[in-house]
Amino acid sequence: MLRIFLAVCLLTVSCGAGLASDEPVEVKIGYLRQLPSKIRISLIDVPAANDGLAGAQLATEDDNATGRFLHQRYTLVERVLGEGDDPVAAMNALADQGVSFIVTSLDADRLLKVADAGQARGETLINASALDERLREQDCRANVIHVAPTRSMLADALAQYLIWKKWDKWVLLRGSHENDGLFAEALRHAATRFGAKIVEEREFRDNGGARRTDSGVAEIQRQMPVVTQGLPAHDVLVAADESEVFAGYLPFRTWDARPVAGSAGLVPVSWNAAFDQWGAVQLQNRFTKAYQRPMTSQDIQAWTAVRMIGEAAVRSGSADSGKMLAYIKGPEFSVAAFKGQKLTLRDWNLQLRQPILLFDGRNTVSVSPQEGFLHQVSALDTLGLDRPETKCKFK
Repeated sequence: MLRIFLAVCLLTVSCGAGLASDEPVEVKIGYLRQLPSKIRISLIDVPAANDGLAGAQLATEDDNATGRFLHQRYTLVERVLGEGDDPVAAMNALADQGVSFIVTSLDADRLLKVADAGQARGETLINASALDERLREQDCRANVIHVAPTRSMLADALAQYLIWKKWDKWVLLRGSHENDGLFAEALRHAATRFGAKIVEEREFRDNGGARRTDSGVAEIQRQMPVVTQGLPAHDVLVAADESEVFAGYLPFRTWDARPVAGSAGLVPVSWNAAFDQWGAVQLQNRFTKAYQRPMTSQDIQAWTAVRMIGEAAVRSGSADSGKMLAYIKGPEFSVAAFKGQKLTLRDWNLQLRQPILLFDGRNTVSVSPQEGFLHQVSALDTLGLDRPETKCKFK
């Protein structure tokens, strides 16, 4: 029996190594988020309290399904920020618990504060929410990886489809808030890039008021024919309304009978509950069974972020954060996310390449990049700012 024991020890390099392998290595993943705004035009679009979090939790289960065979255990550690809470303090609390990778669902300003403070702690952030171009451009950080698409990726995905349909004369109706202006700028850039013409641009000014009252809703609905009256000849009305003020009331209420796209009608998204291609049904079904609601864009973005961490631990063969990060930033990295192809990272700004879905509220109408839009490296790089356009200089 002793000889058998010694032989087993030799096969496992040492007796101690053989015994130690029974204890899984723990990989802690942080999830730092602020609660989403509940203001939506449609009640069915009001986000759940666990929007994003549920996706991260499901991905942690998926990581553990693989990790069990490799003696790895993944643990999700969540921190929720209130309106006045210090995001840096929350990041430090996660770092004190041994977390090296933090998935974030934060606005741009909070994300930058956490990123700058996190560099000294060796923290890597994976942005699963903020769309802002500046986070990948003039305000890019070497310790921030982006899973959430940019506004330019969303706008380019929509523009490609409209050009493919030969709907190249656009009216742009933008909201009056800052984020509406950012999306409007992305749509202008997309129009120029792909050959569309914005024949007129108008602003819908948000004057406040009780939009949730019957009278408030009715008033805005009545404004839609008026604000779209007297437009020049156009193929499609493109709306930039991230603030959820007016765009949801545009379809079937415009003065002219024209399709609506952008923030309503045909909407570019990273995911939708009707998407069923490339094995997505099994993910949708598992999610719905676990959380009794459909999977959202925030969920898939958080799911992908957590899966990237799990993939890095498996492929690098290590739970060391430095080796995992080197793999994610390296040329061999890719992650599967039920989108028909492996997703890879743009090395010039750490943005995840990904197809964008075009959703009409019931079905996935199309997936961009569209056929015929070519690129010398990857067709996915036809979505969003390309390498020659980048202003990113990592800090």
